[in-house]
Amino acid sequence: MIRSLSGLDLALCLAFSLALPAGQVLFKLGAEHTRQVEGGLLAKVILNPPLIGAFVWYGLTSLLWVYILTRAPLSQVYPFSILGAALTPVLAVLLFRESLPPQAWLGYVVMLAGFVLVMRPAA
Repeated sequence: MIRSLSGLDLALCLAFSLALPAGQVLFKLGAEHTRQVEGGLLAKVILNPPLIGAFVWYGLTSLLWVYILTRAPLSQVYPFSILGAALTPVLAVLLFRESLPPQAWLGYVVMLAGFVLVMRPAA
């Protein structure tokens, strides 16, 4: 499957894969920042730069995704979302000192193995 994607398509998909966990980190920072903001939900959103940044980032990421979909079939590029999903918990451990049990690590390894399996060219 991977052979049918151009080098640019692969680069765009990898950028998308990295953009997803970056957005999740911004959402987490925004969630933590809400503790410092007085007021209701609207104040906690409007006065929350990390959360506003997360919304903007995800908007830009969505535009990137639409552009990718104009260039390549969904079935070929969607597996790249697995990479982002597997990288997000690693960033949570590194940046927020969260802990993951061994079965979670194993699950993420299985996800990555699935990505490799799906992206291998057909025999």
